[in-house]
Amino acid sequence: MPKYDDELDAVLRALADPTRRAVVERLAKSPAVVSELAAPFSMALPSLMQHLCVLDNAGLVTSQKHGRVRTVSLRPGALDLLHLWLGEQRTPAEHQADQLGIHMTHTTPKET
Repeated sequence: MPKYDDELDAVLRALADPTRRAVVERLAKSPAVVSELAAPFSMALPSLMQHLCVLDNAGLVTSQKHGRVRTVSLRPGALDLLHLWLGEQRTPAEHQADQLGIHMTHTTPKET
């Protein structure tokens, strides 16, 4: 088993919640202040802060506080671990089909 199981479990647990997935999708566009992140959800600010804490503990987001304003950002490369794991789960047949597709794309048909 790979050594990153605990980290992967934390990322998958964090992304299992639709609110947290929506926050990650929003942060993929640009950093945002907490009040902006909270706007689309019908929940109290402390509840959103709990979601942000889960994302932070999973290593997906970072935050900085400037005065009374907290800005949250998606951590660079935060989803790389998930991408790596998903890549390892692909079957050999999928890989072969991908390779064939690449080969076919780069091969020009011979004129007869």
